Amino acid sequence: MIVIGAGHAGVEAALASARMGCETLLITINLDMVAFMPCNPSIGGPAKGHVVREIDALGGEMGRNIDRTYIQMRMLNTGKGPAVHALRAQADKFLYQQTMKETIENTPKLTMRQGMVEELIVEDGECKGVLTKTGAKYMAKAVVVTTGTYLRGKVIMGELIYESGPNNQQPSIRLSESLRELGLELVRFKTGTPPRVHRDTIDFDKTVIQPGDDVPKYFSYETTSGTQDQLPCWLTYTSEETHQIINDNLHRAPMFSGVIEGTGPRYCPSIEDKIVRFADKPKHQIFLEPEGRNTSEYYVQGLSTSMPEDVQLQILRSVPGLEKVEMMRTGYAIEYDAVVPTQLKPSLETKVVSGLFTAGQINGTSGYEEAAGQGVMAGINAARKVQGKDAVILNRSEGYIGVLIDDLVTKGTNEPYRLLTSRAEYRLLLRHDNADLRLTPIGHEIGLISDERYERFLNKRSLVEQEIARLEKTMVKPEDIDDILLEAGTVRLAHASQLITLLRRPEVQYQLVDQISPSPYELNEEMKEQVEIQVKYSGYIDKQLIQVERLKKMEKKLIPDEIIYEEIHGIAMEAKQKLAKIRPISIGQATRISGVTPADISILIVYLEHYNRVTASRG
Repeated sequence: MIVIGAGHAGVEAALASARMGCETLLITINLDMVAFMPCNPSIGGPAKGHVVREIDALGGEMGRNIDRTYIQMRMLNTGKGPAVHALRAQADKFLYQQTMKETIENTPKLTMRQGMVEELIVEDGECKGVLTKTGAKYMAKAVVVTTGTYLRGKVIMGELIYESGPNNQQPSIRLSESLRELGLELVRFKTGTPPRVHRDTIDFDKTVIQPGDDVPKYFSYETTSGTQDQLPCWLTYTSEETHQIINDNLHRAPMFSGVIEGTGPRYCPSIEDKIVRFADKPKHQIFLEPEGRNTSEYYVQGLSTSMPEDVQLQILRSVPGLEKVEMMRTGYAIEYDAVVPTQLKPSLETKVVSGLFTAGQINGTSGYEEAAGQGVMAGINAARKVQGKDAVILNRSEGYIGVLIDDLVTKGTNEPYRLLTSRAEYRLLLRHDNADLRLTPIGHEIGLISDERYERFLNKRSLVEQEIARLEKTMVKPEDIDDILLEAGTVRLAHASQLITLLRRPEVQYQLVDQISPSPYELNEEMKEQVEIQVKYSGYIDKQLIQVERLKKMEKKLIPDEIIYEEIHGIAMEAKQKLAKIRPISIGQATRISGVTPADISILIVYLEHYNRVTASRG
């Protein structure tokens, strides 16, 4: 198998493939840019942190790598319910990159090579290999393209425009043309990055410190300890002067002058876009984030811009704390080609070329985490195709990765796609804390989770189940615990109750229940958290599980690939066109296609029942 590109999607795809036993070649333009963070030096956050946790539960690398290289760890949304708790880490971006490269270099069956892939070798509709700029030819049974924002990359900074990948790297020009020649439809997207500034020129006294958690949690289920020497981030805000500078220079802003053609990310707008769209807001948050332990560069989160260099410096110096700041790198916008993702199967294999997979920002997504989530699935499915096995497809009820891929291949995207917790209809089931319960059995089955780790997982699951069963069976009398309850700020028991009933009280935590009746099992903090969440939210979880069962019935109703939708009478013309374009693999997927109505689905189900009977009668 061959993986083109060694960004966050590419490294996950290559590692998954090699660990599953495939001889794998990872080929990239520059070996010094493996797993590089061209934008924010962080991993995680709402929905994104869930994805990293899921990557780890499947046996991927991102969670382990950030746990080894973080400079700050913080759990977000702790004042809300567990479904939206999200871990976020500031990375030492240089150490993250170095450590990931070392992991790749030390992985058996994985070869890394520097080279510019310019053409895909396709014979009889199957991808057979790649051709590089130097004329080298590499053959394989499957190819995964993870080129990020490099395809016909163009950097834009005010009036300055030039061909480039991120961070002034070489762009990939010819490969984009090769994809078009194969029949793949491409679109033009845009993203951007803020300037970087020198630490010693920041007046931190005018900013608000943002420390990490006193007791950090980790992304990987394998991590047991990490650095306690965390570096803080700092919060400041734009000023009236900032907004005036931007408004006075809008005529020089590429996104308003018509220079930028690509569609930018809605949920990560540039500062000039924010000032125009939210003109009523007097200020916007700016976070100052260190890029590593051994560098003076600070990332100015919230100030992404493609303004000219001189304007960028003016903007920076209008922000409290940055009045005398020195800019080390200018911000810029970058345009690039992306594949229209509705041309992909749920396995991330293209529909037009067998054995060709795409993953990451080439599929129209934004973010390292979304890229890595696709990468691990593309690597898994490419390896399984090479091995003659069925694809692994995660349902929307199994993971945020399933939501992400289903959204892309079923609905497509007209802008860089960002994963949000609101995109998941079963988010109470898709929590940070239970990614292993959802996905580790799958990771073990496909060969990415070791037997030793799986045994630890089974032990954890068993202890949690046993403890919940004990709480259901154990009764307590009012006279034995009334004083403890009053001290904890909750009302007395009216009569003898089960411990599980007591734990369902909002103001009662597992720690109190364990004090009243100590558990005979050796539960670590992660297990205790799991017990508490499962007990407190059992009613809501049960309701979502019922919904999931209904969904599974629809997902099990498979649609043969040879169905000719134009021949189905009664389905609306729009639905016929959308169904023919997407070619859903199941009724469940068909229901999520925009423009396909419940009436269309009813007719399709009746048609399929007749089609299957006729097909069966023919033997």
